Amino acid sequence: MRLLACFRYKIFRSDASFSPLTISSNNSFGLFNRFIQRRWKKPIVSAQTRLEDRVRDPHLDKFMTHLNKLKCILKTHHLMSNRKRGSFVSVQLMSRWRNIIGLNVTIGSFIHKYPHVFELFVHPFRRNLCCRITRKMKALIMLEEVSVKQQELEAVKRVKKLMMMSVNGTLHIHALRLMRRELGLPEDFRDSILGKYSSDFKVVDLEVVALVDRDDGLGNAEVEKWREKEYIEKWLSEFETKFAFPINFPTGFKIEGGFREKLKNWQRLPYTKPYERKEVIRVRTCGGIERYEKRAVAVLHELLSLTVEKMVEVDQLAHFRKDFAIEVNMRELLLRHPGIFYISTKGKTQTVFLREAYSKGGLIDPNPIYNARRNMLELVLLGRRKTKVLACDNFKEGSKRVAYEVDEEGKKHGDWVIPFLENCEESRSS
Repeated sequence: MRLLACFRYKIFRSDASFSPLTISSNNSFGLFNRFIQRRWKKPIVSAQTRLEDRVRDPHLDKFMTHLNKLKCILKTHHLMSNRKRGSFVSVQLMSRWRNIIGLNVTIGSFIHKYPHVFELFVHPFRRNLCCRITRKMKALIMLEEVSVKQQELEAVKRVKKLMMMSVNGTLHIHALRLMRRELGLPEDFRDSILGKYSSDFKVVDLEVVALVDRDDGLGNAEVEKWREKEYIEKWLSEFETKFAFPINFPTGFKIEGGFREKLKNWQRLPYTKPYERKEVIRVRTCGGIERYEKRAVAVLHELLSLTVEKMVEVDQLAHFRKDFAIEVNMRELLLRHPGIFYISTKGKTQTVFLREAYSKGGLIDPNPIYNARRNMLELVLLGRRKTKVLACDNFKEGSKRVAYEVDEEGKKHGDWVIPFLENCEESRSS
């Protein structure tokens, strides 16, 4: 035993790499298997990895970048309109709204970047620099409000169809409030929609609304129109089109071996349609996982079809999970079907688009509310272009009053002579 212990001591003393510390760190299986090849783990495929490795759509990403600018401007207008002293605010106070609006630049550069939206002026009494929304932008905002009021009956149909898709025929008002703008609902929709149409809706709880009577005439999904068109125009069989969805893959999407066959089988797979009153298939039932996921895809497809701009934030969809009995991860489900949905990560939130509804960053079938918002977006995208025309318009609007500024010494500065002469000529002619 002494000879064996001495031999072991000499081995560890001769090679430093054979120390007990080295053995425990590098060779977890013992002393004599240090040269065995390690087995690498298979990379994990999750919703985050799918989101990072997905093929991006440059048109929808660019459109989402422009919409984020419009959202910041609309937030600023909302804060200005809540002011009791008037629809204007000092620039000094606006600097405190930077985190509320979500700006990465200073408030001064933000205002000067959009002269067609913001108008700077000096307060006549306090003599501080103030800001307000231009008349063009206000007119477009009013146009959107008018369009929402004109589309009131369409909004009622959207809410009824959402309740018909739910399991119990009820919806949480909080979920509708979060998607108010996407569904084209007015700000006071609880009174103007839910309270006004009491024959269709009934408020069960403070935050739950139920459908009074089910309208079977509305129980036709938007995808059914596409299926009927495919069946008539392309002469496809009913077996091919009865449960199919329109698939539009982004440019650069790689189709691997066997993918077409899997997609073809998935298109033919029968499922419980969103407006059917059958028993909802559970995930844990035998053989019902694929059919359940296809039903969830159909529900999300119909929900996006009911929105005004065919897009919605992914976080807002989570509030409909209980009402629609969707037990799977929504983001992972959306990423598994890149030919139907597209998730854009531009901005602070993730937004899902319905791919079939857009072409080159624009809605194929626009509506009045979308057109009003698109006009606002085009005015925002003008930036500092056509500012000469804007200056001429402001001069014509202010030509009937004396326009000058008074410094601390009481001297008048500015182009006030020409408006003064114009007023004199008008008084002589009268």
